Amino acid sequence: MNLHRITRRAAIVGTIALATGTASAQQRPNPIKLIVGYSAGGPVDQSARLLAPALAKELGVSVIVENKAGANATMAGDAVARAKPDGAMLWFAASPTITISPNVMKKMPFDPAKDLLPVAPVLSYYNVLVINKDLPYQKLSDLIQYAKANPHKVTYGSAGMGGSNHLSGELFADRSGTKLSHIPYKGNAPAMTDVIAGQLTMMFDIIGSARTYISGGKVRALAVTSPQRNPSLPKVPTMSESGLDGFDVGGWYGVYAPPGMPADLQARINKAITAAVSQPEMKIRLEEMGYELWTGAPKLLADRGAKERAMWATVTKGIEIE
Repeated sequence: MNLHRITRRAAIVGTIALATGTASAQQRPNPIKLIVGYSAGGPVDQSARLLAPALAKELGVSVIVENKAGANATMAGDAVARAKPDGAMLWFAASPTITISPNVMKKMPFDPAKDLLPVAPVLSYYNVLVINKDLPYQKLSDLIQYAKANPHKVTYGSAGMGGSNHLSGELFADRSGTKLSHIPYKGNAPAMTDVIAGQLTMMFDIIGSARTYISGGKVRALAVTSPQRNPSLPKVPTMSESGLDGFDVGGWYGVYAPPGMPADLQARINKAITAAVSQPEMKIRLEEMGYELWTGAPKLLADRGAKERAMWATVTKGIEIE
């Protein structure tokens, strides 16, 4: 074995050891950055910050969440796609950027199927339709009746053009025969702030983050987008129960790395993420927030991403954003 090969092998082995906490404190790298493509305080950010300390414990190094909001979270994905494949930068991604954005953006800065390495699936989720608490609508049918009589008067917020809650709104308008006004934000949190303040009529938010506002009486929940009622919101009917048959819109979170990461390092981080979210206390916390654990091999993440990109290609036909 020549000197070049020996040096290269040593570098790879060293990287794997560092990322899994088996190296000495003097050899440890900078903290791992877990990149989030949305603003602080939203559901993706909250979930990443819940995962970070548990993952740090499993890997033996610090894991710091860094927000890089903008362009439907593609700025975050692009940063990771361009990073060194040494495990120092990972992307905590929400499915819309992987499955929806490629179908609606004029120019994606990266190709999710080629420029990122799937590492681990983490969670699955569904949305809930919430409205400002001072509005008179007690049922979804009340809101639909008003929207039909007042085209474009009902406003709804989203985490950005092409996001799952934007397209949930588009689908809702189509299925209910109404015309709504969409207001995009740089994340769910600022949109929810404006629903609470009465600047927006409604929004579709992830159950995990909306549940606190619902239980606190800050917003009113009208329906969930899951096929069955969600255990964390048992009194809230489904969209189908409320008259919109077949309305089934959900999403997921997964962790991605730059392409070229050594397979052993990919496997070790996958194992650490799975262990972190599967801890009994963590599992209970996540389920209370309305999430379902979704763990397994990287291939699960790759396959689901490909399948849903194809599905959304049909739903988003005719929608294009910058």
